[in-house]
Amino acid sequence: MASLNDIRSTFLDFFARNQHEVVPSSSLVPRNDPTLMFTNAGMVQFKNLFTGLETRDYVRAATSQKCVRAGGKHNDLDNVGYTARHHTFFEMLGNFSFGDYFKDAAIPFAWELLTKDFGLPAEKLLVTVYHDDDEAADLWKKVAGLPDERIIRIATSDNFWMMGATGPCGPCSEIFYDHGPSIAGGPPGSPDEDGDRFIEIWNLVFMQFEQHEDESRVNLPRPSIDTGMGLERIGAVLQGKHDNYDTDLMRSLIEASANATDGAPDGPGNVHHRVIADHLRSTSFLIADGVLPSNEGRGYVLRRIMRRAMRHAHLLGAKDPVMYRLVPALVAQMGRAFPELTRAQSLVEETLRAEETRFKITLDRGLKLLDDELEHLPEGAELSGEAAFRLYDTYGFPLDLTQDALREKHRAVDVAGFDAAMAEQKKKARAAWAGSGEAADEAIWFDLAEKHGPTEFLGYDSEAAEGQILAILKDGSPVAEAGAGDAVQIVLNQTPFYGESGGQVGDAGRIRTDRARIAITETRKKAGVFVHVGTVEEGTVATGAAAQLEVDHGRRGAIRANHSATHLLHEALRRALGDHVAQRGSLVAPDRLRFDFAHPRAMSPAEQSAVEAEVNAFVRQDSPVETRIMTPDDAQGLGARALFGEKYGDEVRVVSMGRAPGSGIGAAGDTYSLELCGGTHVGRTGEIGIFKIVSEGASASGTRRVEALTGAAALAHVAAGEAALGEAAALLKARPDELPERIRALLDERKAQTQELADLRRKLALAGDGGAAPAAAESVGGVPFLAQSLSGVSGKDLRGLIDEHKTRLGSGVILLVADTGGRAAVAAGVTDDLTSRISAVDLVRAAAEALGGKGGGGRPDMAQAGGSDPARAPEAIAAARALLGA
Repeated sequence: MASLNDIRSTFLDFFARNQHEVVPSSSLVPRNDPTLMFTNAGMVQFKNLFTGLETRDYVRAATSQKCVRAGGKHNDLDNVGYTARHHTFFEMLGNFSFGDYFKDAAIPFAWELLTKDFGLPAEKLLVTVYHDDDEAADLWKKVAGLPDERIIRIATSDNFWMMGATGPCGPCSEIFYDHGPSIAGGPPGSPDEDGDRFIEIWNLVFMQFEQHEDESRVNLPRPSIDTGMGLERIGAVLQGKHDNYDTDLMRSLIEASANATDGAPDGPGNVHHRVIADHLRSTSFLIADGVLPSNEGRGYVLRRIMRRAMRHAHLLGAKDPVMYRLVPALVAQMGRAFPELTRAQSLVEETLRAEETRFKITLDRGLKLLDDELEHLPEGAELSGEAAFRLYDTYGFPLDLTQDALREKHRAVDVAGFDAAMAEQKKKARAAWAGSGEAADEAIWFDLAEKHGPTEFLGYDSEAAEGQILAILKDGSPVAEAGAGDAVQIVLNQTPFYGESGGQVGDAGRIRTDRARIAITETRKKAGVFVHVGTVEEGTVATGAAAQLEVDHGRRGAIRANHSATHLLHEALRRALGDHVAQRGSLVAPDRLRFDFAHPRAMSPAEQSAVEAEVNAFVRQDSPVETRIMTPDDAQGLGARALFGEKYGDEVRVVSMGRAPGSGIGAAGDTYSLELCGGTHVGRTGEIGIFKIVSEGASASGTRRVEALTGAAALAHVAAGEAALGEAAALLKARPDELPERIRALLDERKAQTQELADLRRKLALAGDGGAAPAAAESVGGVPFLAQSLSGVSGKDLRGLIDEHKTRLGSGVILLVADTGGRAAVAAGVTDDLTSRISAVDLVRAAAEALGGKGGGGRPDMAQAGGSDPARAPEAIAAARALLGA
């Protein structure tokens, strides 16, 4: 019996032999279709090839595409586990032609693969075609020899595929397998077609028309082929099973679930095992593709799937987490075909274990509340919407989880009542938000969040994606469209642009539609909505348009490097300075980083060097930067540090980097930096390049600030420093390593010359008017009075000169006025024998006023002051003389 792995390989090998490029499955998070929550068909990654927006170096392709249908309009969640062919996760085998071959090759390919390579009996197969597609019908007759009664013409949209309201479209041809008369049901198009006897196994889409807005259709110049065959369905047929869950792959997961819960795979808990097996695949692959559980968007759908599986494990009697223990079985089955699953195995296991551990705490309480509510209800009555909402709001039970629990009790939920309770909560949230101090004119963001939901952020693992424009604001008001030159604010359903928060600046880049190009200069977050701020460069942008979103790669890369370096800096500071170091603020920009932290004194040069060296050691280590999701309490229990200014909800992102064996930090004892952070980061620390501290200083009392550079900016800073050093060395005719000694010698020489100059100026001042004899004193009011107007003497030299004059005079009063380069300095001195009669303070104040100054201070024997006009020195001396002679 061929396994599902064998069947996948046979399919891909067949088309590889027929000149098809075997293309790896794309991510479950579609980057080129903003209308999809998850990739749900094989053609999603090729959409732009079919529309002509993109070309590749091949015109034929074959894939086994991962698909999820558990949210939005493609939602199979409620049926999973209860039917034979519903899954949240499935593989879609497909072959594609992009304007190369058409029906005349697609139909023979399908028939040859099914009947020869897969060995299906031709008599068990029948097909449908669109009712007017005579070409396809004739080909089935010619290639397969099918009679008319096994070529069923269908006139409905079931056999006509359309990409959208307009664009490429075309007829389909579906291939069915007949399980035989022992199974109830009729062929497609018959009254009994919903039975299980005839099962569709492959759909061939002949993309040959383009639909216009007026509903007219024209032939495409290069018609194409898009096919899809569910691996699980064809696997069941080839393995002789009627139920997809009986195939080898699904059976192995069901048995793993039974072993983990000590139950029988085919016993009373069979449905529970089926749900767990299916949901194990979808949750594991979603986590591997970068989706992590959260309370909104794709993360919320992931959490719903996880919790649904976990409730079924609970119903099987599991006391401890089960899901994470099943991951090795899944990797063993699918890891070779999808290596991303193997690479992410540890992350998948940890995420499932942490989520189930938390959910089990609330599950018991929620189910008890549900049982209490049901006890008070009449037999068969539905659960009130208010009670269902309380389960959702208090215990995190999504509505569908409550409905699933009630399904086994043959009860329903008052969905209208649930919606009413949800609306009331939103009303209260709006009132609370409006009273939080936000500007009244920003209420528009709350309105948009309430209308469209929060923006889905794709930027943790992508810098380009497609989105749909939900709103355009111009001059603060919503508009339907905006033209070239208009300043706009744009809101989309999803974006790779990071909105400014947590100290990290928002992204810049470009948004393109088929009619416009918009330069985005910044991105902000308002009430859960990402606001893209920019200017329309050309064309007209309109609401509802699909848009290509592209983040400025170089700018984002620099921001990521600076953000990751900030985390390393935080830990290095704590280790160098002490455990009291705690963040007090930060800025992560493309050109620099700034980090404020609690510390009582300036860092010494040695401490700065040690911190810088330690950060660069972990940069060179080039260790992976890893992200996990957990509760704030669990994260801080591991030693994760909360960043200043962040607001944390029920779930947090924990970013770890650096290996420090034996450090005792982190869950495994080997993590250097472990912090709660919602920002974007490098994939490995080596991407930081180089780290350089450029300044350290005080930002507030008890708070220090370090500014630093990374990567190219740090190298440019170092290069500029080396250039300056080289220039200085050239001027001094010395090698750079000789500069400290040469500079010290020059400073010593300058100090000696300055002292010599000061001594000469003092001697000249004492000599008076430049003569050889000392300055003479005159008698004023019977007291010796020596007054001089000096130049080339600093204000601080006046005190020494006065002391020397006092010594020479023995008894008397001295007044010195100096021109200090546009300002005047004045000093007065009185010998001790005269201070009882004369105060130096009075003299200096009278002189200062004459100089255009005011006040002055000192002691009775020595006082100093200043003035604005040194040219008025004679008036200052005259004022002092007049005071003495009074």
